[in-house]
Amino acid sequence: YIYFFSSKENKETFMKNPIKYIRQPKPKPAVPVKIAIVGPPKSGKTTVAEKFASVYGLLRLSMGDAIRLVLNNQPESELALTLKWHLHKGLTVPDELAIQALDVALMNHMCNTTGVVIDGYPVTRKQVNLLESARIIPVKIFELEMDAKEVFRRALLDKESTNRSSHSDSSQILAIKNSCYKQHIDAIRTYYKKEHQNWCVIDAFQSKWWIWKKVLQEVQVVVKEIQIYLERIREGKAASIADLCITPEELQCRLGEFGQYCPVSLAEKGELVDCSVTSSLQFAAEFRGHYYKMASQEELAKFLSRPEVYVPPLAPHPLPPPDMLPKKLTAAEVKALFPLSAEMQGYCPVTYLDGKQRYKALVPGNIEYAAKYQDKVYIFESEEKLLKFMRLPEKYCNLKLPRKLPPIKEPMLLTALPLAGYLEQAIATSLIKALNEVGCLKPKFPFLSVKKTALLFVACHLK
Repeated sequence: YIYFFSSKENKETFMKNPIKYIRQPKPKPAVPVKIAIVGPPKSGKTTVAEKFASVYGLLRLSMGDAIRLVLNNQPESELALTLKWHLHKGLTVPDELAIQALDVALMNHMCNTTGVVIDGYPVTRKQVNLLESARIIPVKIFELEMDAKEVFRRALLDKESTNRSSHSDSSQILAIKNSCYKQHIDAIRTYYKKEHQNWCVIDAFQSKWWIWKKVLQEVQVVVKEIQIYLERIREGKAASIADLCITPEELQCRLGEFGQYCPVSLAEKGELVDCSVTSSLQFAAEFRGHYYKMASQEELAKFLSRPEVYVPPLAPHPLPPPDMLPKKLTAAEVKALFPLSAEMQGYCPVTYLDGKQRYKALVPGNIEYAAKYQDKVYIFESEEKLLKFMRLPEKYCNLKLPRKLPPIKEPMLLTALPLAGYLEQAIATSLIKALNEVGCLKPKFPFLSVKKTALLFVACHLK
C-alpha cells in the first residue's frame, strides 16, 4: 500500500512505528455539507465563509458569484441570456433567476464532493420559499447577530483603513442595508427554526477566532450526525433523520405504512398518536427506505434499537384504513354536517367513561372540540379530552347514556323571573342595607308620618 502524509514530520513519525498507525479504524466517509451564513453588513459573514472554505476546501458562493459563474461558464444558455438582459437594462436580477443561477452553481464538483458555504443568503422570506421549492436547504444556517451601533463603528474603522475603504461603506447605504435585513430576518429565523431546526445564532461581538470555533463545532456535530446516518443505513439499521433537512414533499413521498402515526405507540399501547400536528422531524427515523415519525425521544430510541418489531410484517397492530381513523372537526364543519346529530346527545364520552360512568360525569361537550369517527360525531369537554379520544377512539365510541340525564341548563334572563325572584336576585342586598340604615338612623321628615318618611328614605337610598 502507498500512504500519503500532510507533512515531512508526519512521514517520519509514521516510519518509526507504521503498525501503530495502520491498525486503526478506517476514517468515516467525507460528507459534503451545505451551510449558509447571514447577518447584517459588517458582521463578518464573508470573513467566516472564506476561512471555512479555505481550511476545509469548500466552495464559498455568494449570489453574485453564482450569477457570474453562469455568465462565464454558460454564456449562451437561456438563463445566462436572460440574466444579461436584466443587467444591461440596469435592473436587479429577480429572485427567481438568482435561485436558478444558484442551483446551477451548486452542480459544481466541489459542492458535490466537499460542500459549499453560501455567503449572505437568504435575506427575505420570498427567497426562503424559492430555495425550498428548489430543494436547496442548508444543513446549518448561522446568523451573526449584531446591533446597528456596532455596524457603524466597524464601518468607521474600515474607512480609516485605506485597504478596505469602499463607497458601499457610507452611513446612508449601511443604514438602508441594515434596516432591510432587520425587517426580514425575524420571519426567516422563525421559519427555519420551526421547519428544519437548522438555525444557529452567533454573537458577532466576539472575536473572529471565537466565532470561527463556534461555527466549526456546530458543523462538526452536523457532519457527525450525517456520517452516523449513512453508516446505519448502510448496515441496514434504522437511522435518525433529524438533521437532514428533508423537505415536506420528500417526507410525504417516503412515509412508511403508518403515515405520520407513531408505530411504537401503536404497537405497545394500541394508541393512535398523530405526529402530523408538528412538522418537526426531531423524532423521525428512516428504515428500509421509508420514513417513520415517533411521538417522543423515548419512542424514537426504542424504534432505533429494534425497528423490525414495529413495522410489518412483525408489527402487532396494523394502521386502520383512512376511513376508520378519527378526524378532528371545526365548529363550522360540525354545523355543516346537519342534520347529523352528535353521539351521546352531545355529552363528552371521555369524561363520562373516565368518571366511571357516574351521573356526575355527564358533562356537555363544547362544539369547538369535536371529532368524527366511523361516520359519527363526538363532542368533548376540552382539548385534552379530544386528544385522548383521538388516541383510543374504540375505547370511547360505544358508550350508552343512562335513563336519567341531568336537566338542561339554559340561561334565563333576569327580567323573566317572577316578582319575588327578581327582587331576590336583583335588589335584595341593596334593600337590606337600606332597611338597616332606616333602623339605625330613624329619620323623621317634617310634616310627614314616620311610615312615609321611612319609605322616602329607602327610595332615596336605593336610587
